[in-house]
Amino acid sequence: MPRYVSGIEEALPILGRADRILVIGCSGGGKSTLSRGLSSRLDLPYVSMDRDFFWPPGWAKRPKAEERALIAAKVAEERWIMHGTGASSFDLRLPRADLVVWVRVPRRICLWGLTCRVASSFGRVRADMAPGCPEQLPDREFLSYIWNFERRVSPLIVDRLGRYSPGMPVLQLRSRRDMGALVARLQGAVTVG
Repeated sequence: MPRYVSGIEEALPILGRADRILVIGCSGGGKSTLSRGLSSRLDLPYVSMDRDFFWPPGWAKRPKAEERALIAAKVAEERWIMHGTGASSFDLRLPRADLVVWVRVPRRICLWGLTCRVASSFGRVRADMAPGCPEQLPDREFLSYIWNFERRVSPLIVDRLGRYSPGMPVLQLRSRRDMGALVARLQGAVTVG
């Protein structure tokens, strides 16, 4: 069973000691923005699963064996912050992580985040995507994934946390305000190194 951290104050010393952090949650929830903020504050190399593992240029899906080999090589490194849920690779990532930050915002916030992302980036490649993968309109399958995330994916996350990293500290952030507060509190609150 994961060990849920009760809040930001309890999480600060854990973050200060963490060399490897997973940021997971539903698409559109703010994982990328949070991860970049944490990466900057904690001086951890930033890894985007979409950009670095899942999508080669041109939206060509990478073969699963190659994807897993890339993930295994990256998680073997000593320091990183990695954002992306990708439950099929939890067996590789969770045992190496020091902390999981679970962005668990309501689906309306995720859908709004996706809408804003598409509106601001449509036709252009975001920093979190591989070259040649411009932002597209979401299809029905992707919208269904967001709509059903809490019911379908969250139980799987809890199961995998218990299976691959029992006792792993997990900080759940349930609003954009919580995410902003965490990054702000890290300014000067954590001594890295």
